[in-house]
This record gives sequence, structure tokens and C-alpha cells, in this order.
Amino acid sequence: MHFVRVLIVLMGLLGLGALAAQVPQLQPETAMEQAPPSQPSPEGVATLNRQDVTAWLDGFMPYALDHGRIAGAVVVVVKDGETIAEKGYGYADLAEREPVDPQTTLFRPGSVSKLFTWTAVMQQVEAGKIDLDADINTYLDFEVPHYEGRPVTMRHLMTHTAGFEESVRHLISDRPDAIMPLRQFVIEDLPAQVYAPGTTPAYSNYGTALAGYIVERVSGMTFDDYIDQRIFTPLGMQYATFRQPLPDRLQPFMSKGYVDVTQAPKDYELVIPAPAGSLAASGSAMGKFMIAHLANGGPILQPQTAREMHDYRAPGVGPLNTMALGFYEQWVNGRRAIAHGGDTQWFHSDLWLFPEENVGVYISVNSAGRNGAASAIRSALFHNFADRYFPAPDDLTPIDAETARQHAEMMAGTYVSSRGSFTNFMSVLGLAGGIEVTVGPDGALMVPGLDGIAAGARDWIEVAPFVWRDRATGERLAATVENGEVKRFSIDAVSPFMVMEPAPAATNPAWLMPVVLAALFIVVLAALAWPLRAIVRRRFSAEFMLQGRALTAFRLSRLFAWLVILAVAGWVALVMAFSADIGAIGGPLDWLITLLRILTPLAALGLIITAGWHLWLCIRGKQRWTMVLGAVLLLLAGLVFGWVTIQFNLYGFGMVY
Repeated sequence: MHFVRVLIVLMGLLGLGALAAQVPQLQPETAMEQAPPSQPSPEGVATLNRQDVTAWLDGFMPYALDHGRIAGAVVVVVKDGETIAEKGYGYADLAEREPVDPQTTLFRPGSVSKLFTWTAVMQQVEAGKIDLDADINTYLDFEVPHYEGRPVTMRHLMTHTAGFEESVRHLISDRPDAIMPLRQFVIEDLPAQVYAPGTTPAYSNYGTALAGYIVERVSGMTFDDYIDQRIFTPLGMQYATFRQPLPDRLQPFMSKGYVDVTQAPKDYELVIPAPAGSLAASGSAMGKFMIAHLANGGPILQPQTAREMHDYRAPGVGPLNTMALGFYEQWVNGRRAIAHGGDTQWFHSDLWLFPEENVGVYISVNSAGRNGAASAIRSALFHNFADRYFPAPDDLTPIDAETARQHAEMMAGTYVSSRGSFTNFMSVLGLAGGIEVTVGPDGALMVPGLDGIAAGARDWIEVAPFVWRDRATGERLAATVENGEVKRFSIDAVSPFMVMEPAPAATNPAWLMPVVLAALFIVVLAALAWPLRAIVRRRFSAEFMLQGRALTAFRLSRLFAWLVILAVAGWVALVMAFSADIGAIGGPLDWLITLLRILTPLAALGLIITAGWHLWLCIRGKQRWTMVLGAVLLLLAGLVFGWVTIQFNLYGFGMVY
């Protein structure tokens, strides 16, 4: 798995599919393009009933799974308080040819689990034990620091605006010893705050785990017991659990998880911040949860509480989708859906509710598939379902071409996601590249790095100043512009919990990555030339031009060049290790992380000092210009690695990341 893909794995886990700063661009054979198109009835709109939706799904899903090389899936559609479609497709166990049973087969919904945590929070709001706008420290037995004098509130946690940076150290693992008590997790893994609370959406698994711990504190029950007694039991969700490892009674019903149908099944995933994503549930159980929320809370929430949860709209970017309380908006065809997506490494899911239409849709697949197929299928299902049953006329009216070109040119540049690491060594993943916004030959806006969260490439049409719509899906992209400068932008699919901001000049990968590669080339060349020149001199019995201190400086500079190479190789090995096993960064590789954060600054500083000394002695000794040039280049390379070490926090001993 290459370097950029690692960022996708880290940022996409437990969030909406493939929401990293870089998302893999899908190939033309995506589910959207290969799935049967929506065909409304002769009257213009298909009837949303059991017969029609079942027939439509039977035409869509097998074809999509086959082309995506996905082992199995479950889809549930509810309407007016009853389940009208509940279908399993493919296999829960490929080797045993065990089909997916929508009633009993358990899938891992990933971050869709958060909706249960937020429901529990709102139950405690009803009980008067949680105030959405109170400082969360009121409910904790440790302190979350204020940022710029502002406290974090439960409303901030529920809208992903608490300001926390990404936290991945204790995220997901297949090792039972990786599980830790919720209290231990929220205390040990408190991430740095990088935004003032309430100002910037930045998706946070930690924030949801913290909310789950607050539920424990105010209810006097463990989180697992609370969910069992207050949500699962009232809804009759027999085939559902947050408990890890999976309880014995449910193990026979658990679907295997796969990379794709060509590979062996993977071990059961353990989500360390359990309230953020540890749910295992059948499709039927998820249907009951959807029905309850569509019934204004059903037996688990009072109607006014459910409406408050569903109808809240957090501030966002222009007209784009924003957060409700826990749910996020997904407008489609003029209708407001509230939704949540989720991904573990192997399972990929989405849940959408249309409150006005009293309709809910849930899908979960048990494989990532090829070329981002899991994300493509989910996006295609949502948009094709809406186009079939809730169609709306296309109202794309572009603004004038010259203004559109000017605005696209203002947007052009490199951006970074608000969901990321900024104060710890994981920030080095940003070197893999930011989100590039470019201008096409026809003056159209192009953001290829975000195409992967849809089922195909985007065709952005500017329909209002700094508001674009995608011709295929109707989704919007919008920017906040102040004094002629773009401050941030986002797109509908991720805008509730993530925005893109201009990359800081000091760490902009557009210029820094080429410079780093050039510096690495110089260091490798210098390091390899050292023994090669020695061999050549020995072969021809030639004297080296440097003697005494000059020779010592030369040798030391080459020694530190090798140490820089060793440090770079170590970081690459670290990335490869946790790309193969994301759980490896939760403890097993701590020794390597610590070693690298000692070695890297020593190697960079040593190279700067020794290369500078070597250069000075070359100048004083009036060495040949080639020797002086080589010394200059090596010093510059050392300065580059020193810059990267400082800017990307490749030093220190803290283990919160």
C-alpha cells in the first residue's frame, strides 16, 4: 500500500467512506456507471413499495457487488413505520458459501455506531442530566483544557466542532489486549485542540468516545449496559451489540470481513474508542433503529427531543450540508436527509433517513472491494434511490463563463483538511500531498482528490458566486471568501464535519515535497559516493584531496547522510507496518516511533553541522568548485530535513497521536 493510501486508511476509518485528505480516484468501471439506471414509472415517479424497491435492489446490488469484487452486503429500506425491503446479497463467509441473512447476519456499521451514542446523550438531556451547552468538564473527573478561553460543550462534541485534531493511536486493532476501559482511553488519548470550539468542523472519534464516557458518568451505568438496556431492549434489537470481544451468543452470526473476494477473511476488528464505532448489528436490527427515529424517537426519545436532534443546523460553509445533533445533512433532489456513514477496515456502511417522507435506507458491505467500490456503491445507491423515488427537475443554471473562470482561478491551489494531525509526528502524512484545486482548459473547477467519495468524476458547474453543483449528483461545493481570498471550502458529502483550508506556506506539499525528494536524492548520492570513491581511489592508488580536519568533516557529513537515510527508511517502514496492520500503531510499534523521534532530529542536526563544517573547510582550503558545490548542496539538503523535522514534529516523546 503506497504512502497516500495510508492517509486514506487512517482518516477514513470509522468515518464516512474514504474521507481522507486524499481520496483514491475511481476508475471508469464504478458502481454508478455500471449499475442499472433509475427507471421511474410511466407516470414519472416509481412507487416506493415492497415490490418495486425489492425488484430495483435485485437489479442493482448483485451487479454492483460482482463488479466491485465485494463478498456480501445487506440493505434495509423502511417506510411509514414498517420494513418494506430487507435483503442480504452475496456471502457472509465465502469459504463456507454462507449467504447473508438480513435478520441475523451481523455487519460492522463503523461510525454509524455514533448515532446510538448521540441517542443516549439525548436521553440524558431529556433526563436533565446533561446540558448541551454546559462545559463538559462539569461531567468529567478530569479536565479538558479551554482553548482560547472557550470551553467544549456537548453540542460541540455532537457537531464535531470541539476543535480536536485527529487521534489514531488507539483506534482499531485485532488484538484483544488492545481494548482498554473507556475512562483510560479518554484520559490517555486526549488529543490537542487546534481550533477554537464552535468554529471549525473537524471529525473526531475521540469526541464521540468522550460523550460515551459522559453518558457513563451521569447514568451510573457502563456504556455497554446503557445501550443494551436503554436502546437495544426497547427496540427489540436482539442481534446487536457494542460489546467487545463479540459475545459468545452472537459469534455464529458474525459476517467475515474482506479486502475483496480474492483474499482470505480478516480477524474481528476491535474499535478502541467503542462509542465511536464498535457496534455489530444485523440489517433487521438497524431497520428497527431507523423506524424509531422516523417515528419521532419511538420508544427511546420523546418527540420534542428527536426533533431537536434531527432539525438542528450547525453553522457551516455557505449553503452546504451541515451537522444536526449527531446526524448530518445530505440534501438530495430538494429533500433533506439526515444520515451517517461508517467504515472499519473491512466493513463500509451508510444510513439515511428522509424524515419528511418517513423513509429510511441502510446499507453495509463486508469488503472494501476494488478501486474504492464500497464508497462508489454507497453513493450510487443513495443517489439512484433518490432519483427513482424522489426525483426533481435539474435546475442547473450556470453563471457567466468569464466570472466562473475568474472564481475557479481564485480557488486554485493546495488545501489541507481540517480533519488531520497538526501537532504530532502523524502530521508528516501531509507531505503525501494536499487537496489540489485546479482549473480545466474550459475554465471549469477541478478537484480530482475528492472525486473518490462519489461514484465517478465530478463536473462542477458554478451556479452562484462561489457555489458549484456537480452535474451528475447535484451535490454542491462552496467556498468562504473574504477580501478576495478563499478561506475555506467544502463539498456536500463532507461539509458537516470537514472543511478544506489553504495549506500553510511553511508546509505546503506543492513545493515542499519536490524539495524533500531533491534533498533525499542529494543525500543518497553523497552517501553512496563515499564508499564508491574510496573503492576507485584504492583501485588506482590515488590520494584523496582532503586531509586532516577537512577529511574528518567530510567523513562525518557522509556518516550523518547515512543516518538521515536510515531515519527516512525507518519512517517508511513504520508507514508500511501500520498500513498492513492499523492496530500496530497502538502499542506494538511504540519502540520504533520513539527511536525514530530520537534519530531523526539527531541525524538532521548532525548533517547540518557537519555539512556546514565541511563547506567552510572546503572554502578555506580553496578546494575545487565541484567539491564546494557538493558541500553547498549537502548543507541545503540538511537544512531541508531539519525544516521537515521541526515543521512536522518528528521529535519528542509524547505518545498521543
